[in-house]
Amino acid sequence: MQAAIAAGDTVTGATTFRIEPSLDSGPVYGVVTEAIRPTDTTGDLLERLALSGAALLSATLDGVADGTLTARPQPTDGVSMAPKVTVEQARVRWDLPAPVVERRIRAVTPNPGAWTLIGDLRVKIGPVNVDWVAPKPLPPGAIHVDRKSVWIGTGSEPVRLGHIQPPGKKFMNAVDWARGARLDSAARAT
Repeated sequence: MQAAIAAGDTVTGATTFRIEPSLDSGPVYGVVTEAIRPTDTTGDLLERLALSGAALLSATLDGVADGTLTARPQPTDGVSMAPKVTVEQARVRWDLPAPVVERRIRAVTPNPGAWTLIGDLRVKIGPVNVDWVAPKPLPPGAIHVDRKSVWIGTGSEPVRLGHIQPPGKKFMNAVDWARGARLDSAARAT
């Protein structure tokens, strides 16, 4: 799911298959697909796939038990690897274009969680918004705070932060955090 969201895919899914010695190679019993919505995080998608996947598993077990379901070989075309995302890989790269930054943050939300450094403070970042018009262009990592928004520059246009989680605290509205943090004009996210 993380790789699908990060890549900008519009559909993902789950399968039931027979386990074989090599990784993910056994024949497939069933498939469910799920549309990836424009604001889906991995957590959102996991909730929906857990429900449809549970129904698929139940149907698969019933079909195998009563002999009405036959496994089909997995196709070899279109196979891609999706290794586990590490905490270091969840660090936001502000030099990338805004749509890529936005997708990567959603892909690692809630786990392991997108993060960045603001000065020497490591903070987690909630999903960002690229649909708002920024008050001014910003270089990658530059921060602009106004009365209603916190903006961070990317490799293309700035993104608007929704929520931020300072160390040892809960997620909070980014504007409320910025007011309390009293960021100076040189503050940057790295």
